[in-house]
Amino acid sequence: MTEELLKDFEPYITELVLVPSDGGRFEVTVNDELVYSKKATGRHAEYSEVADSVRRNL
Repeated sequence: MTEELLKDFEPYITELVLVPSDGGRFEVTVNDELVYSKKATGRHAEYSEVADSVRRNL
């Protein structure tokens, strides 16, 4: 999913930080705002769900 996000949002990305973690945590933030959290939802998101959240927060 990271590769797809990079491709689709490349013009908007000025910084990308990948933080390794254990326990399967997957979180996406845009402008310091959490837009998706696997830990909060208890499931892995579909790409369109994350991409829509990113678009809303650009």
